[in-house]
Amino acid sequence: MLPQDKLDAILARHDEVAAHLSEAGDAALIVRLSKELSEIEDVAAKIREYRAFEVSERDLLAMRDEPGADVDLRAMADEELKLLRARHEALEKDIRLALLPKDAADAGGVILEVRAGTGGDEASLFAGDLFRMYQRYADLKGWKVEVLSLSEGTVGGYKEIIAQIIGEGVYARLKFESGVHRVQRVPVTEAGGRIHTSAATVAVLPEAREADIQVPDSDLRIDTMRSGGAGGQHVNKTESAVRITHIPTGVVVVVQDERSQHKNKAKALAVLKARLYDMERQRLASERAADRRTQVGSGDRSERIRTYNFPQGRLTDHRIGLTLYKLTDIVEGSALDDVIEPLIADHQAALLAGEVA
Repeated sequence: MLPQDKLDAILARHDEVAAHLSEAGDAALIVRLSKELSEIEDVAAKIREYRAFEVSERDLLAMRDEPGADVDLRAMADEELKLLRARHEALEKDIRLALLPKDAADAGGVILEVRAGTGGDEASLFAGDLFRMYQRYADLKGWKVEVLSLSEGTVGGYKEIIAQIIGEGVYARLKFESGVHRVQRVPVTEAGGRIHTSAATVAVLPEAREADIQVPDSDLRIDTMRSGGAGGQHVNKTESAVRITHIPTGVVVVVQDERSQHKNKAKALAVLKARLYDMERQRLASERAADRRTQVGSGDRSERIRTYNFPQGRLTDHRIGLTLYKLTDIVEGSALDDVIEPLIADHQAALLAGEVA
């Protein structure tokens, strides 16, 4: 049974917000109330439909069991009852999910970090492919991607690339991408046609808001230096690159993407706060879970999560045993949801089963 007191509270709050919204005159208040109403509108409608089940079921049973009802009418009533009960079961699951504690980070953006792993030049090329996959996926979702820092590979791709992805619900969609991604294919640098295996590491960090984490200036050491690069007057003369060290943890961030030292400092601080926020979230999650892991993995950057097999056009996500033969579409970003949706569904199932703290 669903907790009826919680359902009552949601319906009461929905009506209260709707009433306040109809009377509100302040623009800021209207925006806040509208946002809250949109967040509970769907679950409130499902609760009302869920509670109407008994009446609908009773009416259909009366129709089916009415003396003198013909065979066709009874068969129709039985079919309607089957559909009604399936819908009722689905509504209960949806409402249970809505009642679960929300991850505050789900609604916001992320800092995406992609690094070449084992495999030399091929690993850098694969890191570039992964980053472009996420970039195209973000474009399809209407999100904004801003590169914060990059180090190019010697034959293409990236040794490392860090970007900020801004949009609604970015972390909710991408949070299960963290881990080691392995690729099996014939590298463009391979003259003999042999299949190589290499890897890249992906880290998806929830973007930290001011309310999420405070970093005192006294905890930071900020150094400036000349930007590295292909050369030229800017590289030789301008100390625009910024290195920020978080003294208590030893976390270091270097950004040299912009010509402006001020802009590089702002970008470096955003990355640093995201890393510190992620560290704190990981610590709290470990404490709550008491060393338990969800079926979609711990998000540990050392954990191999997925294999991209190009000769067979196959993608395998090892955490949930998912295999898809649409690798080209996935790497293009257009079918990445076919990987993400099962991961989200599996995580939700674990939450409902109480396997995740």
